[in-house]
Amino acid sequence: MKLIGVGDNVVDYYKDQGKIYPGGNALNVAVFYNRLSNHQSSYMGIVGNDESAEHVVNTLQQEKMDISRVRRAVGENGMAVVTLDEQGDRIFVGSNKGGVQSRLKLMLNESDLTYIRQHDLLHTSIFSHLESDLPLLHKVVNISFDFSTRYDEEYLQQVCPYISYAFFSGSSLPEEECMNLIKRVHLLGTSVVCVTRGEEGALLSVENQLFKQPIIPTNVVDTLGAGDSFIAGFLSSYLPEKNIAKALHNGSLVASQTCQNYGAFGYGKEYNADCAMVLK
Repeated sequence: MKLIGVGDNVVDYYKDQGKIYPGGNALNVAVFYNRLSNHQSSYMGIVGNDESAEHVVNTLQQEKMDISRVRRAVGENGMAVVTLDEQGDRIFVGSNKGGVQSRLKLMLNESDLTYIRQHDLLHTSIFSHLESDLPLLHKVVNISFDFSTRYDEEYLQQVCPYISYAFFSGSSLPEEECMNLIKRVHLLGTSVVCVTRGEEGALLSVENQLFKQPIIPTNVVDTLGAGDSFIAGFLSSYLPEKNIAKALHNGSLVASQTCQNYGAFGYGKEYNADCAMVLK
């Protein structure tokens, strides 16, 4: 079962280490899925032409990803500044607002759509700015979408009718609010809805059948990318087998492993940065 990640990519700049790590939700999910499914994923997005962008592209090549549809643009790659607290929880303290990709739209042509059709699932996110393309894309491929912490009704109505899988970050929400969110998303047409809740694990509903998944305790070094790896772990198991309990466990296992290393999926690179630039 092939997956394509479409949209956002960044490098995460760890100030205390002076290193950059490749990341971004759409890219992270595609990379983790590729690792878990014997090189069955691709990535399509816009990268800049600076050192950060080159690191992203080189990393994807090392991961044996299909990046034939990556666009290179003149400008800075997306960058986020990251610090960690004493528990290893990642904290975003600034960014360059997505860099050049935030100023350019990923214009999908017929050749792109033909390429996307070769995949079983497209994963994207709120950070990819593809909302206007969803009505077309859902006619081509099933869609998985990460909403992060956006729960407002207007946005849900814009996105949910066109997607099959919805993922939310809900660590700040009481369980009752998580349940209400799941019901709202189901009513708008999405069949699989998942809310990850940090230390409380995850809630997942498939056509109103609810499942709860606890976390797998681990030695936390860095939580960056844990949610993205959970998504990839779940999808890589669920798509071919449709075993919900097994897929949820697999997602939690992959997330626990991700927390044991710096960066979403590694590849830290020494980097000299003027932090004032990315904090604007």
